[in-house]
Amino acid sequence: MILLTRKAEFSSAHFYWNDAWSAEENLRVFGKCANRNGHGHNYTLEVTVAGEIDPVSGFVVDLKQLKDILEREVVSVYDHRHLNLEVPEFAKAIPTTENIAIAIWQRLDGKIPNAKLHRVRVYEMADLFADYYGER
Repeated sequence: MILLTRKAEFSSAHFYWNDAWSAEENLRVFGKCANRNGHGHNYTLEVTVAGEIDPVSGFVVDLKQLKDILEREVVSVYDHRHLNLEVPEFAKAIPTTENIAIAIWQRLDGKIPNAKLHRVRVYEMADLFADYYGER
């Protein structure tokens, strides 16, 4: 088995807010990120798949097909969108880096032919990222 990682990028806006809390509690916990107008990030996504190398192609997966899947399932849905307002999975979940990684896993799981999804890593900033390995 070998691991292969492909990167993609998208730009999105979001804010952190828990409707069960008061405005004061949201501000205390989330600080500037509780601004309901939102703020943006240029995210970097790394998707790692695991599988056996095809002896004919030398690939674990068809790289163009993997790029197309990432574009269709993630980039076209998240890029230049306000996650809280425009992306269905965040209607009830706070779009933290952690929750974004989980949501992307759910969007990709089972959709990559001939390989198993191993890891989703989402960078919100160069010094902040979340890894998700699925339910283990």
